[in-house]
Amino acid sequence: MLTILIVIIVLAFVFDLINGFHDAANSIATVVSTKVLAPLPAVLWAAFFNFLAYWVFDLKVANTVAKTVDGSVISLQVILAGIIAAIIWNLLTWYFGIPSSSSHTLIGGFAGAAVAHTGSFTVINQGVIFKTIGFIFLAPIIGMLISYLITLIILWICRRVNPHHANKWFKRLQLVSSGAFSLGHGGSDSQKVVGIISAAMLVYIAKLNASVQVPDWVHVTQTVDALGKNHLHVPAWIPISCYTAISVGTMMGGWRIVKTMGTKITKVTPVEGVAAETAGAITLFAVSQGLGIPVSTTHTIAGSIMGVGMTKRLSAVRWGVATNLLVAWILTIPVSMVIAGLVYLAMNAMGI
Repeated sequence: MLTILIVIIVLAFVFDLINGFHDAANSIATVVSTKVLAPLPAVLWAAFFNFLAYWVFDLKVANTVAKTVDGSVISLQVILAGIIAAIIWNLLTWYFGIPSSSSHTLIGGFAGAAVAHTGSFTVINQGVIFKTIGFIFLAPIIGMLISYLITLIILWICRRVNPHHANKWFKRLQLVSSGAFSLGHGGSDSQKVVGIISAAMLVYIAKLNASVQVPDWVHVTQTVDALGKNHLHVPAWIPISCYTAISVGTMMGGWRIVKTMGTKITKVTPVEGVAAETAGAITLFAVSQGLGIPVSTTHTIAGSIMGVGMTKRLSAVRWGVATNLLVAWILTIPVSMVIAGLVYLAMNAMGI
C-alpha cells in the first residue's frame, strides 16, 4: 500500500506540473497576445503569483475534491487510475491545443475509477459533481457578463482620453490584472491536487492496522464544525509541493493553448485584456474561494475574452471556435470517467 501511495503522490505532482503548462495560457494569453510581455517574462510572472497563492487561500477547493466520491468504499488503486486518466486527457488536449479543464479532468477521472471499482454510480457525491457540471456553463457566462460590464465602464470613463495614452496605462494595468488571475489560478488548481493527495492519505490511514502508528508525513484529518461543514487538515509539505509543481509547470509554457486563447477567440487589446483578466479573477475568487466549487480557470477566462469581444460587435467573437471549446468542455468529465474506468480495469487485470 505504501508503494502505491508514493506512486500516487509522484503522479499527482506530475499532473500538477502538466496542469501548470496546460493552463498557463489562461493567465498569460492576453498579456502575450497584446505584447505587454514577451512569453518568458509572462510565464515567470504567472508562476510567481501561482506560488504566492499558498499564503492567500485556505483549502476549501481541496476539501470539495476530497469529497468527490465516498471515501469509505474507494481504494488507492481507484485514486491511482483517476490520476493516470487525468494525465492522459490533459496531454491529449494540450497536444491538440484544446484549452480543456484540468479541474474537471481530475474530478472525472476520480469518479470514473470509483464507479469501475464499485460497479455503482451511488459512490459518487452527486452534489459535488452536479455543482461542478453546472459551472461548466455558469463560469464562462459569469466571466462573460462581468468582462462585458467592466469593458463598457472602462470605455465610458476613458471616452475623452487620448487612445495612445490610455493604451500605455492599460498595458501597465494588465500586469496587475494578469497577476490577480494567476493568483486565482494557483489558489484554485493547486488545491485540487492537494485534495486528491489528501484523499489518498485518508484511504491509506483507514487501511492501516490499528496497532500501526500513523507517520507524521501522512497525518491528514477531516473535522466537522458546528455547522456540519467538513474541514481538511494537511501537513504543510503537501500544499507547498503542489503550489511549487504548478508554478514550475507554468514556467514551462504551453504555447499551443496560448495561441487558441490569445488570438483565435477574438483579438484583444490591452484595455480588453485588463477587463478580461479582472473579470476572470473576480469569478475565480468568488466561486472557488467563496463557494469552494472547483471552477475551471479555462472556462472562466475564455468566457471573459468572449465578453470583451462582444463590446465591439457580436461577430468579433469567433463563435465557431467558442462552440468547439464548449463541446470539449462538456466531453471532459465523461471522457475522463471512461478513460479512468478502463485504466482501473486494466490495472485490476494485471493484479495491481
